[in-house]
Amino acid sequence: MKLACRCGDVQGEIDPRRAYARATCYCRDCRAFARWLGGDGLLDAAGGTDIVAMAPDGLRFTRGFDKVACLSLGPRGLLRWYASCCHTPLGNIPRDPKLYYLGVPVPAIAEPADAIDAAYGAPGRIAVNTGSATGEVNGSGLARFTGTLRIVANLLAAKLRGRRNTLLFDADGLPLREPQLLDKAERDALSAGP
Repeated sequence: MKLACRCGDVQGEIDPRRAYARATCYCRDCRAFARWLGGDGLLDAAGGTDIVAMAPDGLRFTRGFDKVACLSLGPRGLLRWYASCCHTPLGNIPRDPKLYYLGVPVPAIAEPADAIDAAYGAPGRIAVNTGSATGEVNGSGLARFTGTLRIVANLLAAKLRGRRNTLLFDADGLPLREPQLLDKAERDALSAGP
C-alpha cells in the first residue's frame, strides 16, 4: 500500500502483512501531536488518532526522505515522524530501538478508505488509552483486549527473536534526525481541552 504526505513530496510503501492491528489511540500525546501538526482530519470526534500498529520493517520510504523530520513531546516520549513539507504524520516509534514497533497514522496511507479497511480492519474497533478521550468511545472491551494482546504478542515475539528497529535509527541506536523537543508548557497547551 502507498504511503504519502499530503503534498506528495514524501512517499513510501507499507506492507499490510507486517501489521499487528489497527487501533485508535486517545492518549493526550497523540492528540497534542495532531494539534501541533495543524492538520484537519487527524483526530476523530473523541480526540483519537487512527493508526496501524506494525513491524517497522513493513515501511519503506521511496521518495523525499530528506523531508522526514522528528518531534518528541518530552525527553522520554515517542519519536513522532512527519513530513516537514506539509506536516503530515508518518509514524511513531519508541525511543528504544529494541522495541520493534511502528505506529503509522492512517491519514498517511494514500489508498481509498475501503482498501485500508479491507487490509487492516474497520476503524474504531480497537481503542486504547480511552481514559483520555474527549468524548464517547465506541468499540467493545473484548475488541480492545484482543487488539492490545495482538500488539503485545508481536512485540514480545520480536524481542525473543532479537529484532531491532532500524527503520529510523542509525547503527548506534540514535534517531536519524535530531528530534525537536517540546517543553512541558508547549505540550500541555496542545493537549488541553477537547
